[in-house]
Amino acid sequence: MPDTPAENRLFAMLETLRRREERGLSPRAALSAAALRRHAEARPAYRQPFALDADRILHSRAYTRYIDKTQVFSLVANDHISHRVLHVQLVSRIARTIGRFLCLNEDLLEAIALGHDIGHPPFGHPGEEFLSELCRENGLLPFQHNVQSVRFLDRLERGGRGWNLTIQTLDGILCHDGESHSATLTPGPEIDCQGFDEKLFIREQSPGIDLAPATAEGCVVRLADVIAYVGRDIEDAIVLGLIGRGDIPAECRRRLGDTNGEIVYHLVTDIIMNSQLPESRFNGDIRIGFSEEIAEALRALRAFNSERIYHAPETRRAQPRIRACYQALFAHHLARFGREGGETQSEAQAAARARDFIAGMTDDYFLRQVEAIGCAIPEKR
Repeated sequence: MPDTPAENRLFAMLETLRRREERGLSPRAALSAAALRRHAEARPAYRQPFALDADRILHSRAYTRYIDKTQVFSLVANDHISHRVLHVQLVSRIARTIGRFLCLNEDLLEAIALGHDIGHPPFGHPGEEFLSELCRENGLLPFQHNVQSVRFLDRLERGGRGWNLTIQTLDGILCHDGESHSATLTPGPEIDCQGFDEKLFIREQSPGIDLAPATAEGCVVRLADVIAYVGRDIEDAIVLGLIGRGDIPAECRRRLGDTNGEIVYHLVTDIIMNSQLPESRFNGDIRIGFSEEIAEALRALRAFNSERIYHAPETRRAQPRIRACYQALFAHHLARFGREGGETQSEAQAAARARDFIAGMTDDYFLRQVEAIGCAIPEKR
């Protein structure tokens, strides 16, 4: 407990902040007083727990490596093309805007948003697919970047101690699932540490399962993830000459606009206007999502992006070479970790170490590693 006059004043201020949350936030918001951690903190903190989570994520090594992680376009010699570090910041800003109008906990929104893609391997979703193939071939469960995000933050960072983040933050990261199309979301039941571990186990075993976040804040981040990338990816594709602005489907342009700013504005506004958070903590369902009209326009826009951007031949040009690099690098580190582990380490344990090491790499470090073992690397264009 605090033992100096200055600390006493700080903890008195903390109590004031807690009361302010209780008065000012929605009854369905995640209150700081309800935050759960796996382990008791070594010393009491006068900062609110979800704000502390956000800073711990910012100070993690995995967050630092966002700076050179592909968002969509790999091997592009253009500094204005989005990387994952920008994406998570956009998700954070969008989620906090929505959360402010819905009277949700902005600290929790920020923590989930900043941490949600920590586990992404080099070269984006194609890299995730290649690493998942290698995991299955070597006796591991399929690779999932949201599971890996939890693994980094909860188990691997800080010499295996993890960051002791709150269960609410870890749950939002695990359940963000930005690739699914959800017009509306309703949070699942509140969970404790055991409940979170059960959700994590279920997701590890069943990658396709749709797990609802346990908080309204987790639901908001999941939708903010889509809002942050759908228009931004279009802008990047226009810069690279893959599409023109006039290629965006006419109905999408009519309902959402044809610039990233217009798309974000219309989607955020629609969520704020159409979401429902009952005034009682115990009565009524939470509904966070879009109107039917805007949800359909967003579905069509995502389908356009998938066909004309994500699966375009030019976007996928280097993927066969990147897959070969993944195979070579995984084999190299599997053998390396097998030797280092000695007779007591199983093949699956060596494979897990190779998975974790490669998943944490930046794009450039991955290429340097590949080149060092004599594998031909793709060139930037």
